[in-house]
Amino acid sequence: MAEPSRMPNYDVRNDGIGPYAVFYCETCNREHRSQPDVPSTIAKDLGRQTMGGLLRKVPLVGGAVADNVVGEDPRYTYSLTPQQLEKAWDQVKSRFRECPTCLRIVCLSDFDEQSGYCNEDSPRRSEIAEAQAEQAGAILKGFAGALGFGDAVKRVSDATMQAAANMAHCPKDGTVAPAGTKFCPECGSPMVQPAVDACPNCGKETHGAKFCPECGTKIERAPVGVCPACGVETKGAKFCPECGTKLA
Repeated sequence: MAEPSRMPNYDVRNDGIGPYAVFYCETCNREHRSQPDVPSTIAKDLGRQTMGGLLRKVPLVGGAVADNVVGEDPRYTYSLTPQQLEKAWDQVKSRFRECPTCLRIVCLSDFDEQSGYCNEDSPRRSEIAEAQAEQAGAILKGFAGALGFGDAVKRVSDATMQAAANMAHCPKDGTVAPAGTKFCPECGSPMVQPAVDACPNCGKETHGAKFCPECGTKIERAPVGVCPACGVETKGAKFCPECGTKLA
């Protein structure tokens, strides 16, 4: 695993126990914080108090000398030396990756380890988007179930799936468009049209219904075949579309 070639955006903060650095993902701005050097801060503070107390006992100039020696209180400083900053970056850089295409330094949530690119530049972008949509749907379904809206969400989900089944889709990047769209509006690839389930009597689309919604004809459908070799649906083909096995 190659380390990022540089630090991402950062700032320095202090919560009263010493300064620390906060590094930001250059895609989602998620924060990743280093740990303040608490032992060093305590040691410096004790040293300041001891030295200041001793010097202030010196007559006449003791107070002025003490103030100069003591200097800035590390508990409230908002700066890091280059060495301290590098040490802070060493603590968190394992949580970052550098995209070879856009050169952004991004956190692990925005990086596709499998392809080695950030999610936006990954050749698996459509798969990542699909997985993210499934995760979001599962979370929404969980909330809806807890609130008693499970049935309503299921109806909406079923309607959405039905609508998607009636649209053309791009096999390259997953873009969907109205049926009849010949080329993908995003990448220009030929679109795959939705399967037509027409009534044998009047020719109207039945959308999987048992009876034609236009003329009432009963729709007889051949059972969907399964390849005995790999288990993939053959959809009436003479050879398996997945492994090529000849089907009876």
